[in-house]
Amino acid sequence: MTRDELSARHCAPHSGAMDRLTDAEVSRLLAAVPGWQLESGQIARTYAFHDYDETMAFVNGVAWLAQRENHHPDLSVGYNRCRVAYSTHDVGGLSMNDFVCAAKIDVLRDL
Repeated sequence: MTRDELSARHCAPHSGAMDRLTDAEVSRLLAAVPGWQLESGQIARTYAFHDYDETMAFVNGVAWLAQRENHHPDLSVGYNRCRVAYSTHDVGGLSMNDFVCAAKIDVLRDL
């Protein structure tokens, strides 16, 4: 699956271990979202910006996207950077929703 294919999808309700991705699925999907890394059971990426205004515009875009998809990341925001981390608490690990949102955020960053 490519980043464009992932970003064209929408998040779906997931719950329970049956919706948790396997290690092989996680590895395959990570290849579709370069720059994202597996960290302590989450996928995460830090984005760099020129200044605070650019950072906050990105954060607001991520917040809008998260509300639209009903899938919310953990954000760590600094003056010129934002770390975004995803996991799906309802499945106790990673789900397809995490990768769909990662791809959508990468597309948002490219705008």
